[in-house]
Amino acid sequence: MKRLLILALLITGCAQPPATPNTPSKPVLKSSNTTEKKSGHDHSHDVGPHQGTIFDLGKYHAEFTVDHKTKTATVYILGDDMDTPVPVKTDKLELTIKSPAFTVELKASPDKNDKDGKSSRYVAVHDNFAKEQEFEGTVAGVIEGKPSNGKFKEEEHKHEAGKEGKK
Repeated sequence: MKRLLILALLITGCAQPPATPNTPSKPVLKSSNTTEKKSGHDHSHDVGPHQGTIFDLGKYHAEFTVDHKTKTATVYILGDDMDTPVPVKTDKLELTIKSPAFTVELKASPDKNDKDGKSSRYVAVHDNFAKEQEFEGTVAGVIEGKPSNGKFKEEEHKHEAGKEGKK
């Protein structure tokens, strides 16, 4: 019995205090992203260059935006800096929205700087995008020959005049 007590004291007495994570010096707007841990990324996702929600999509970052007036959802493929467009080789991606539940095909809509049959922008039009709400869903497809998918969830935000639907 004494040995068990001594062993228990040694084990609990040697415990290291938990490490405290570095806290940023300024507040960071963060999108909700459930794939962040799975992908191995250890970073926060700010609001994207098109005022959308940034999320991980395979080895890339992506940004989900909605223009309610035109009923258009756009997904931009971005680099590690979460700002630079990255054209990729795929004709389409699949966008699945959680509520109301529906799936649409995002078709390649190359930006003027996208070359070699690649696109950094994928677009879908659907009546459900006219509704002012915070969308949550998944994007999936084969990008550069590799299956890729990611989850996103828009957080409540105010739409700034002139920034919604910026392309």
